Amino acid sequence: MSTGKKVGITIASILLLLVVAGAGYAVKVYLDVKGTANEMYEKPTREKSELRDAPVEINKKVPISVLLLGIDTGDLGRDEQGRSDTMMVATLNPEDGETTLLSIPRDTYTEIVGMGQNDKLNHAYAFGGADMAIASMENLLQIPIDYYVSVNMGGLKEVVDAVGGVNVDNTLDFSQDGTDFHTGNIHLNGEEALSFVRMRYEDPEGDYGRQERQRKVVMGIMKKAVSPSILTQYTEILSTLKDNVRTDLNWDQLMTLQKNYRDAFTVIEMDQMKGAGIMLDGISYQEISWEELTRVQTLLQEQLELK
Repeated sequence: MSTGKKVGITIASILLLLVVAGAGYAVKVYLDVKGTANEMYEKPTREKSELRDAPVEINKKVPISVLLLGIDTGDLGRDEQGRSDTMMVATLNPEDGETTLLSIPRDTYTEIVGMGQNDKLNHAYAFGGADMAIASMENLLQIPIDYYVSVNMGGLKEVVDAVGGVNVDNTLDFSQDGTDFHTGNIHLNGEEALSFVRMRYEDPEGDYGRQERQRKVVMGIMKKAVSPSILTQYTEILSTLKDNVRTDLNWDQLMTLQKNYRDAFTVIEMDQMKGAGIMLDGISYQEISWEELTRVQTLLQEQLELK
């Protein structure tokens, strides 16, 4: 199963939308982007996180967090609720001009809030959608999740093709789906990008190596997203976004983010929460040590200025 198909579009979706929206001086472009944002929007079921005293005010440039979910619906003929097989938390600090992007293993063994049991973290979305995924992530990381973006698996190929392909630095020679990937800087179209992030079994780092390739494709998309030439492909990009992305960020909030948080995208610090493999009742999980969990919690809390 490819977990990487969702990651690229997960972050790039919001960034691409903000970049295009920022150039919305043309009426048609403005209306097209706003229409796409309205189709992507899902009204939140809560006013704020229980870990915050009051709702965040992004107009005041406070640090915020966004949960990025890559859902395995929309690929290989799937149309069920799906699981969040890719999970990242982004903390955006506009005053420091920095974003921290944390990857969380999908098989993390933790409490599924609302189910009264421990299970793989990626099952939270299957059991209770975005609400349960958010609640379980907040419980694990001990930080408020202010917004979320979910993306169906089928979106990465279209986005990569829409931006004209991506360049990545490949550090491992391997073959996947009939394509040979050589070390060095390589250019990938949409189909190649899917194969690039799909490979796991030839990688000595296993799933963690695959997650590293996911982040490389993400960065490749983001570099293309900030290029002025991207506006020539904006209709293709918007079509892909509205078909694959859902978020509780509305149009006005997206415009405020574009204005107040743009500098936070200039420096992106990547991090990875790592666990150790365990077997319980014949099922494989990732167990996160107390030391690693404390490290990650402290990092994110500092970025959100909660400590």
